[in-house]
Amino acid sequence: MRRRHFLSRTAGMAGAAALGLTGCGSGEAAERNVTLKVLAASYGRSVGSSIVDQWHAGIRTFEKKHPAITIDLELVPIGEIDRTLARRVRSGQAPDIAQSYVFADYAEARQLYGAEELFSIPAQADFITTFARAGEVDFTQYGIPFLASTPRLFYNKRLFAQAGLSGPPTSWSALRDAAVALKASGVRTPYGLQFGPEAAEDEAMAWMLAAGGGCASPSGYDFVRQENIEALSWVRSRLVEPGLAGADPTRFSRTAAYAAFLKGEVGMMTAHPVLIKAADHARLPYGHTAFPRRSGGAAPPLGLSDWLMAFRRNGHRTECGAFLNFLYSEQVATRFAAGQGTLPVTVSGAESLRARTSQRPLWEFLDQMPKAEFPPVGRSSWPTVRDAIRKRIGQAVTADGNPRHVLDTLQATASAAEEAADGGA
Repeated sequence: MRRRHFLSRTAGMAGAAALGLTGCGSGEAAERNVTLKVLAASYGRSVGSSIVDQWHAGIRTFEKKHPAITIDLELVPIGEIDRTLARRVRSGQAPDIAQSYVFADYAEARQLYGAEELFSIPAQADFITTFARAGEVDFTQYGIPFLASTPRLFYNKRLFAQAGLSGPPTSWSALRDAAVALKASGVRTPYGLQFGPEAAEDEAMAWMLAAGGGCASPSGYDFVRQENIEALSWVRSRLVEPGLAGADPTRFSRTAAYAAFLKGEVGMMTAHPVLIKAADHARLPYGHTAFPRRSGGAAPPLGLSDWLMAFRRNGHRTECGAFLNFLYSEQVATRFAAGQGTLPVTVSGAESLRARTSQRPLWEFLDQMPKAEFPPVGRSSWPTVRDAIRKRIGQAVTADGNPRHVLDTLQATASAAEEAADGGA
């Protein structure tokens, strides 16, 4: 199956689908009694509010409007969601709707409904284009973005003031100068480089994009680009070797980084909007700004998202469509996003948050969304490549690390994963 271009293009609203739906976008109840099995992720007591209450409140409202449709919600820990879904699909027990980090395998196996089969034309057109296109396989959207984010550079205003810094850095040289000043003032981790195994690909992509690189191009995976080599070499020689990125950035993962930032131990780091509520609760004086390009100015923002998908197996297209149209309506989508410290993936949801002064801290995150660039999440090989990045990217910035060699290794892994994926198609 021929797949879509790797990196999503920037634009405004998604183009309307050519075909409409019968009943899905009209708010009509199903004519038969149907139970939809929905598999979703639970985040426990991690940063941000519990999603359990959000789900149950939404389901109660939906079932009142659609008495013939019952939602059977199963929540599993976020770290288990992908494995649980894969196991259910293999055993012939696919849910009707599922949340996951991955969707391409299921789409290529023709197990999923396309978005045009589920959403009304106005609802599908409401998705922010960059996020909708990131969910495409073979130019058809199967992955429905959910709990989205575009990270920014957070900084501790108190630590910056103590170091004599008047504002956040706007270039890499300014970032290094700030890190030097923070270290001199006694900050344990001037820049929180998150090259630990939890989500190292996000940190790596932020630096690569800021240098004009990335891990993919329209023709395939493209790790061994001069911009990528230069980005990792700069991080190693200008941040890690001088001790400006903490004791061991190869073990410093997102969860630990967030906790250290909230304790006032990190001067600056990339983070998601979910950190805002926790920082407010901790009464931490923080600010956030766009991650800088090497030569100055705002870098292309990284786009991140979980994904929902609807499986064909049970034949519940109309009912899945009714629930998803409800879930992505302005009020519900905005409530989910605001409650989780994430971003709504619809234009109407973004405009709703923009209209609330109480959500002002999210406005700049929202402004980044139409410009977001994604890793190749629409390729079935991406999970294998992503895991390789998590395991190996830290080696590029160690004292004896060789960025070119690490990128060569990642390129070889990506090529092998592509061959395996194509062979199994």
